[in-house]
This record gives sequence, structure tokens and C-alpha cells, in this order.
Amino acid sequence: MTETLHILFGTQSVLIGTILPFLIVLTVVVFVHEMGHYLVGRWCGIGVQAFSVGFGPELIGFNDRRGTRWKLSAIPLGGYVKFAGDEGVSSSVGTPAAAMSPEERAVAFHTQPVWKRAATVFAGPAFNILLTVAIFSVFFSLYGKMVADPMVAEVRPGGPAAIAGFQPGDRFISVDGDKVETFADVQRHVSARAGDSLNFVVERKGQEIQLTATPELIEQKDPLGNTIKTAVIGVVNNQELGNFRRISYGPVESVVQAVQESGFIIARTGQFFSRFFAGREDKCQLGGPVKIATMAGQAASQGVDWLIQLTAMLSIGIGLLNLFPLPPLDGGHLVFYAAEAVIGRPVRPAVQEIFFRAGFLLVLGFMGFVIFNDLFACR
Repeated sequence: MTETLHILFGTQSVLIGTILPFLIVLTVVVFVHEMGHYLVGRWCGIGVQAFSVGFGPELIGFNDRRGTRWKLSAIPLGGYVKFAGDEGVSSSVGTPAAAMSPEERAVAFHTQPVWKRAATVFAGPAFNILLTVAIFSVFFSLYGKMVADPMVAEVRPGGPAAIAGFQPGDRFISVDGDKVETFADVQRHVSARAGDSLNFVVERKGQEIQLTATPELIEQKDPLGNTIKTAVIGVVNNQELGNFRRISYGPVESVVQAVQESGFIIARTGQFFSRFFAGREDKCQLGGPVKIATMAGQAASQGVDWLIQLTAMLSIGIGLLNLFPLPPLDGGHLVFYAAEAVIGRPVRPAVQEIFFRAGFLLVLGFMGFVIFNDLFACR
């Protein structure tokens, strides 16, 4: 009996070691996303009928003094804010404005100016990105950042750098025209550019040398022990040349670093998807709920700090994913609002319905694809 309980509820069990950390991370990210919608919607004077973390049947909940139902629902894979006048949880138009009382029209979502609706929808992804910035700011403030000078200590024989003519002692100055200050800057430029010819400028014995190398993919372990593919040119730094050191930051500097780091992630995500849809990225780099749950368990086993960092990465990822211009994602609604602002009237419901159905099928297909990766193709 004791052994059975340990298997089911021990710290290394699937329930406590994997599912629980996953639910904690996902709940935080979803709550922040929906809180963005809620706060900006309230600021715009829009009524809110319900705020739910999760879908499906309500587990627990309460009504606040404004009449909003706050609840935790049974299916913990998302959430929603239902605004006044919505037919369902996707902000589709419910009661026609002509059938509403003046008081109801004043607070209904679909009767608001287009800028208020756009701001309310955009706020969800924006809050996810802000959560990432906030977490990174705290970490930079507490721990600083390890940096190393952009030096070449070793060149792997036969690798892209060796073929290009790199030599030990070279100092990177720029990669594809972008100046670099640390070795991490070089890695950041190279790691997502497998197969691309990159132009490097290095300093060698006081002279600037231009070299061209094409990064190649290799398999390596990430900090959580997962096997990942990343692009390299085959150079190594070391303490002697790289001068590894930790930089400390004050509160303002920490925020600046956090914004820059978030910007790098956003740029790399955009770069990844553009290459992915062109067939130039490994499909196993994309993970779904199963992979995220596994990573949450791995992060939790390393400590709370790791789980918080995973929350930051998942938050910005969900924020960016929601900005894809596909209904029913937030980005799809923003496309309709942009069209409305240009033509001066809402897009016809029939047209919206066509795009909604097509977008829903694409989103469903994408989810099926990443879950298939998780369970079968990329194990």
C-alpha cells in the first residue's frame, strides 16, 4: 500500500512530478493572459460576465460586486473572459445592438469603438510578454548575467569555422553586419541559422578579417537534459581568452536587459517559424502539451527557479502564438478589427464565419501535429 501511494503521489510520480508542475505553470500563464483582456476591457468600460481559468464545467467560483463570475473550470488547457454581449467565450456577437437597452449597449463588447475592442484583445498577448519581462527583470536583478568576450580559443577540425579560415585567438566583431559584444551574442546569431551563409568580421593581430561560414546542425543536451538540435560553426571559447565573468545589474538595468532578452526571443521565434514553414527547421523543435508537461517536470526537479524560468518562456511563447493572424486566435480578431478600421464598417458576419472555420481547422491541425510529434514522431 505504501509503495503504491509513493508511485502515485511521490515527488517523482507522474502526478506530482510532472502533471502538477505543468498545471501550475499553465494556470499562471493563462491567468495572466486573461487578466490582460479583463483589465483593459474594464478600463475601456466593457462589462465582463465571466472570467474562467479552464474550460468546461465549473469546479469552483464566486460572483464579485460587479456581477462578474470568477471560476476555475474542469479542463485546464486555457481560459476565457466572456464580455457583455458575447454569444459565447470567443467574443462572437450575441444580442444585436438594436435589441439592447441603452445601458446594455453602453457596456457590450461589440458596440464599442474598434480601438477599444482591439486594445482589449491585444492586451492578452501583451500581458504574457510583460510577464516574461517581469520574470527576467527579477532574475537579472538577483543573479546578473554570465558573459564572456567573443573569442575563439579552439577551432573544431573539419567544421564550418575551420573551412572558413577561423583561427584560435580571433575576436568576433560582427555577424552578418550586427556587432557582437559577447560570445553569447555570436551563439545567438548562429544557433538559428543552420544552412545559411553568414558573414563574420573578426579581429586578428590588430587587423579586421572577413570570413564566411555556413552553420551546421548538431545534437546536444539542453540544461534540462533534453536532446535538441542547434546550429554551430565549430568554435570554442575558454576562461583564459573569454574572461568569463558575472555582470550585476541595478533595477533599471535589469529591466533593460529583460526587454532586450525578450526581444531576442521574439525575433528568434519569428525567424524560426519563417524557416519552419519554408521547410528549413526540424519539426521536432515544436512541442505540444506533452512535451511542455515533461519539461515542467524536469524544471521542477531542478528547483523553483527553473520552473519560474520555464513559466517565462511559455508565457512569451503563448503570447506570440496568440498573435498569429488566424481566427479564433487573438491575432485573427485583430485582423478583422484592422479591416474594419480601414473600410469603416465591420467585416460581414458571413465572411468572418468562413475565416473562423478555416482558422479553427488550421489551429486544430497544428495542435494535432504537435501532439503527434510529442507522442510518436519525436520520442
